[in-house]
Amino acid sequence: MTRTIVQMAVLAIVLVLAQVVCSKIIILNVATPIVFIYLILRMPMNWHANITMTVGFLVGLLVDIFNNTPGMNALSCTVLAAVRHTVFNAYVPREEEMAEPIPSVDSLGLAVYFKYMFTLVLIYCTLLFFIQAFTLRDVLLTLARIAASAVLTAVLLLGVDSLVSTRREKGL
Repeated sequence: MTRTIVQMAVLAIVLVLAQVVCSKIIILNVATPIVFIYLILRMPMNWHANITMTVGFLVGLLVDIFNNTPGMNALSCTVLAAVRHTVFNAYVPREEEMAEPIPSVDSLGLAVYFKYMFTLVLIYCTLLFFIQAFTLRDVLLTLARIAASAVLTAVLLLGVDSLVSTRREKGL
């Protein structure tokens, strides 16, 4: 348990610093990579909802502080942490079948993990960009930002997951 907490703390620091750099990247004025939400997706499923929501809020608040966005990421991360378990149960009905309570490609398989991850990324991007726009005036641009950022983020998070997987998970 202590090892998992230390790993999550180190992962949080690395991902928040990576997000500070990635926030400056905007591809074709629509796609923004969002890598720090991988921490929320990776949290063990046996952690209590209060812990995950608190961690989600704090990580979102850190990104808000560095990016000068007033609470947008904190709100989106808190909602993401709140619905994470429900989305997980929609794709994986029984948690007992998992060898390890940490969602990853290795523990769930690529198809199930991708559905779980992409659903949460889409929820996060929808919340963030509608809060950021705060209007329905340019709804097509907002929808384009949601779609492009969700696809870019999903691809990046699959790469991050392959890097973060432990040696035991990789079978080495």
